[in-house]
Amino acid sequence: MEENKNKPGLFEKGGKLGFLHSTVDAFDTFLRVPATVTRKGSHVRDSIDIKRVMSMVVIALIPAALFGMWNVGYQHDLFNGDLPTFMSKFWFGFWKVLPLFVVSYVVGLGIEFASAQIKGEEVNEGYLVSGFLIPLIVPVDIPLWMLAVAVAFAVIFGKEVFGGTGMNFLNPALLARAFLFFSYPSKMSGDQAWINGLPDGVSGATPLTHMLDHSGEIATGLENISSQWSVTDLIVGTMPGSVGETSIIAILLGAVVLLWTGVASWKVMVSSVAGALFVGWLGTAFGITNVPAYYQLLLGGFAFGTVFMATDPVTSAQTECGKWIYGFLIGALCVVVRLFNPGYAEGMMLAILLMNTFAPLIDYVVTSRAMSKRAKKANIA
Repeated sequence: MEENKNKPGLFEKGGKLGFLHSTVDAFDTFLRVPATVTRKGSHVRDSIDIKRVMSMVVIALIPAALFGMWNVGYQHDLFNGDLPTFMSKFWFGFWKVLPLFVVSYVVGLGIEFASAQIKGEEVNEGYLVSGFLIPLIVPVDIPLWMLAVAVAFAVIFGKEVFGGTGMNFLNPALLARAFLFFSYPSKMSGDQAWINGLPDGVSGATPLTHMLDHSGEIATGLENISSQWSVTDLIVGTMPGSVGETSIIAILLGAVVLLWTGVASWKVMVSSVAGALFVGWLGTAFGITNVPAYYQLLLGGFAFGTVFMATDPVTSAQTECGKWIYGFLIGALCVVVRLFNPGYAEGMMLAILLMNTFAPLIDYVVTSRAMSKRAKKANIA
């Protein structure tokens, strides 16, 4: 009897199927708290763990996802003249967006589980959020095989080679989008890239592409945008764009959830907005553009990136002062790219990825200055 008590379980390490321990453990702890607790020593005990934090981010993303599904049907209706009811628009969009989520999770989680099995470690929870984010930042009509390749690239080279969740220095979801943009630019930009089932000759260009006229003059941007969309349209989100990035209202609902639960940093959000407004104001003051600074907050992926990407606790700055600098530079660089790079109107992706690489340096400078000040005070005393 004593021998049976000490015998490892079927899926425990040392059991017959012990090599599947990490996979079984991942499913076992998906909806309930792991049984592992501290037995000795000093520890801060809290009900929050990585899995719960990731779950809150997914909940915050739901409004943007649901609106994005409806907007896909709405844009299809707008250009094709069918799907007359609210629910018909939503279900049309739902069935178009669902395959993006399926591919994202099947490919991403498949690699995560395989990696955990090979290394004999627990499955990381980080991809729960990345897998939800990726379908929301791509065009609805992106070919599924392209999405699969981008997801595989982001998970392998953006996470696993650095050690998995918590070790990566680049946001995996944005890395997937960057891979798609630079590998398949025709599928990520242009008039035909944003609306599923668009008939030939009908423009599906986003408001950002209208910041330039056909001659490349940025100064006519406001007229180009306002001729097709009002400020209300930009806030509500009834315009072409990536699935989850168009509705400011839905994104703000997610921001409230993240801030209320303490998952995201308000410092990063506020400073990012400040950076965009500052450079946007400079652009109008020096006659570079006639688009008001506040428009920069409503266009493209700025709002979505500020709320859900820039605030990623793994890839953003960790120090409190560093968060202000990090966020401000993201907002500023985003608008700089929009104003001075007519070949690529959206600057949020590049701004966040660039600042992901500089976040450790920002923290290093902030902590070094703080230590120098303390040392000087100690010497004076």
